Amino acid sequence: QVQLVESGGGLVQAGDSLRLSCAASGGTFSRYVMGWFRQAPGKEREFVAAISWSGISTYYAESVKGRFTISRDNTKNMVYLQMNSLKPEDTAVYYCAADTNIRPRNLAYVADSAYDYWGQGTQVTVSS
Repeated sequence: QVQLVESGGGLVQAGDSLRLSCAASGGTFSRYVMGWFRQAPGKEREFVAAISWSGISTYYAESVKGRFTISRDNTKNMVYLQMNSLKPEDTAVYYCAADTNIRPRNLAYVADSAYDYWGQGTQVTVSS
């Protein structure tokens, strides 16, 4: 059983930065593709970023490309989302997710159906 716990959310102003963290326990974290998703009020959950288990490959939604950076530390079982130049439209609950299926070392997936464990989410609110 894999457990994921997000932290680092909060209320910030437009243009500010935040760093989200996700602590994983259980299983073999270093072999899991990890992703970040978000869900704004009244909207569907959407892909934000993903990183392959090797850390070699990263993927981003167009809306966050150039502003957000996903990274991981396999020695600490942690994945991070550095969010810069935040905009009010980034306001959402952010979820960390783990894809525990066997994957190639350089691939990650944007579809939430690929992920089988989810954290409880952390709220990010960006005021204008």
